[in-house]
Amino acid sequence: MLTSIALILLFGLLFSFLFTKMKLPGLLGMILVGIVLGPNVLNLIDSSILEISADLRQIALVIILTRAGLSLNINDLKKIGRPAVLMCFVPAITEMLGTIIFAPLLLGVSTLEAAVMGSVIAAVSPAVIVPRMIKLIDEGYGKDKSIPQIILAGASVDDVFVIVVFTVLTAFASTGEISGTSFLQIPLSIVLGILLGVIVGLCLVFFFRKVHIRDSVKVLIILSISFLLLEFENRLEGVVPVSGLLAIMSMGITLNQKYDVLSKRLSVKYNKLWLCAEVFLFVLVGIAVDIKYVFAAGVGSILLVVVALVFRMTGVFLSLIKTDLSKKERIFCMLSYTPKATVQAAIGTMPLAMGLPCGSIVLTVAVISIIFTAPFGAICIDRLYKKMLTKE
Repeated sequence: MLTSIALILLFGLLFSFLFTKMKLPGLLGMILVGIVLGPNVLNLIDSSILEISADLRQIALVIILTRAGLSLNINDLKKIGRPAVLMCFVPAITEMLGTIIFAPLLLGVSTLEAAVMGSVIAAVSPAVIVPRMIKLIDEGYGKDKSIPQIILAGASVDDVFVIVVFTVLTAFASTGEISGTSFLQIPLSIVLGILLGVIVGLCLVFFFRKVHIRDSVKVLIILSISFLLLEFENRLEGVVPVSGLLAIMSMGITLNQKYDVLSKRLSVKYNKLWLCAEVFLFVLVGIAVDIKYVFAAGVGSILLVVVALVFRMTGVFLSLIKTDLSKKERIFCMLSYTPKATVQAAIGTMPLAMGLPCGSIVLTVAVISIIFTAPFGAICIDRLYKKMLTKE
């Protein structure tokens, strides 16, 4: 295991550096390292790492979502209002709709199979978007109109919405039964996740004001509580739907709102943690990518991903109607809301594991969406934010 960890860190950092020097996103180099080191090419990663790769990816997501919460000001979210709410649902819905319309035409699947496919590829990647939006907030780009905050908030809830829809659709595809109450899980999961995060955040603010300990110890406490929130979600599965990841982000927002001096110091600590977590996250995403599905993908799979992206960007455009954003700012939002990676790596294999007839083609499209959209979205954000957004 130690050798595998060394390979992941050394080659992940090296290729991230090389790709950055070539004016490409470092994450693309890390994903490539994962593909090459993984079981489908050189097979140099120990099986014990592969067994816990999903947990390691989740730890990395916890770190970056907590960092996002510590950067988000609730007053900015209130000021944004309607567009921030629409960005949580509309782009994902339009992308799923586009997949349902075009997947049967391009890939010959049924409408239900197309819906399952759409629910896999519709989730945006917080791991790609969140660190870049935090960078924009820190540098002051788009802050006057809260553009990074719109995208941050939307990307966090978007995943919860899509994963719940995916769970409902795969259950229907397996059993042929679906109940109206299944869709109630979506708002319930979001509301309870936010409420839980706020309560935990308030308790932490009270504790940290009363008990004086080092910031490093505070980070360990927050990380431990974050892991417990995820376990809380798992324990309540099938009883009460609660989004653990949304609770974690809400906890960070509450800390920022109620104890902003501390949240700024903790943000610095989390930035340092992210340096290591980012390497593990994207290398492990690459390891989860089965390269044979990329080679097996026909033109139809690639076209479907492109069409789905067009529908997603249309959804972003609709969400931003009647805002004071300029044409350039709207285009930036549309392009920056395209990257896919972590959710697709996590759930892309599930239809195949469940024995669904569409499992193989769903996995192929999921892999294609990661390979194409993660670098596309990252490049668009990195290259265009200084040109399209105003600096505060």
